[in-house]
Amino acid sequence: MTGSRVVVSVEARFDRTPDGKVWSRTPPTRSFWDRYLTAFDTVRVVARVRDVPAPPAGAARVDGDGVEVWPVPWYVGPARFAARAAAVRRAVVGAAGAGDAVVARVPSALGAMLTRSRHRAGRPYALEVVGDPDTVFAPGAVRHPLRPALRWWYTRRLRWMCRTAAAVAYVTDHVLQARYPAGAGAVTASYSSVELPAAAFADRVRAGGGRRLVSVGSLDQPYKGIDTLVEALALLPDREVSLLHVGDGRHRAALARLAAERGVADRVRFAGTVPAGAPVRALLDGADLFVMPSRTEGQGRALIEAMARGLPAVGSDVGGIPELLDPPFLVPPGRPDALAHRIADLLGDEARCQAAAERNLRRARDFAADRLTPRRTSFYRAVRATVDASRDDDLAIR
Repeated sequence: MTGSRVVVSVEARFDRTPDGKVWSRTPPTRSFWDRYLTAFDTVRVVARVRDVPAPPAGAARVDGDGVEVWPVPWYVGPARFAARAAAVRRAVVGAAGAGDAVVARVPSALGAMLTRSRHRAGRPYALEVVGDPDTVFAPGAVRHPLRPALRWWYTRRLRWMCRTAAAVAYVTDHVLQARYPAGAGAVTASYSSVELPAAAFADRVRAGGGRRLVSVGSLDQPYKGIDTLVEALALLPDREVSLLHVGDGRHRAALARLAAERGVADRVRFAGTVPAGAPVRALLDGADLFVMPSRTEGQGRALIEAMARGLPAVGSDVGGIPELLDPPFLVPPGRPDALAHRIADLLGDEARCQAAAERNLRRARDFAADRLTPRRTSFYRAVRATVDASRDDDLAIR
């Protein structure tokens, strides 16, 4: 059992420099792929890649040391995907050989193509379910004329993939499992995509009493709900409360205009893209309350990282967030009034903030690397065993 390779499709966009090296300013970067190397010898990452003259500022390597990137033609959004669909499909289908293991991180257009190809060839494949397309394409989460059709297609497709996969892992304890059950006889597992190193955990929680909010997330789509948070900030009676948002995207300008229209432009700061790890932790450490107002969320990586810094938190009652926060810290998505009320209630109660911060720090330890690694490794080894058994069956038939 030597020379094993796993092909992993991921909804990420990477940059490639003329020397062939692949880079990204945001996760997943090189260290992410070590988890697959606990069971396989090499990893081939299937992702969108564009050529650039030099690494972007703050970027980290994606490939190297047993990890290669299989480039898929670059696109952003459904319209550009449709225009390049044939070339994208050829690249995706060509990424995996007959003897490779395949793990598709879904929901994903690339994952759907890859798993369909494997199914047609009678080859096993595995899934890591990291999100819920039913909420990703819910009203208000994405603004696109094809949103209802995309919601129907991706939800239906993910249910089919889970039914036909040889192995399925979920980032939630029960939410995604209930919506997208695995087929009979499939290997199943539950583990987070987050893997927090020791440095991610604060030594202790900080005293409450501050008025600084922080949020983290991409601004490429409205589903992170930062517009709801800006609206909520304007409704707060305490005019000293401020917001720092970490993350960038094409909706940033619109959110800045919204802040100006609501009279809170001087209280909202957009930090842009910040390298993962210590730089993000430093910004979290400067805040008093973390807010995740998402309209959809698979699990909430940024929330877990904030909890590990000993921050109290408020989040939407969607996806895996209720598995992380207790009901008193949850609000309906898209409700600025409810969010403002919850924020004001917490910021006005130092003892409650402190208790919530201590509880969050304890809960975040469930995502420490030493707790999650054995569960992931067991799953990946089961995936490898499935592929080896399929290969043995092929040899027996011959």
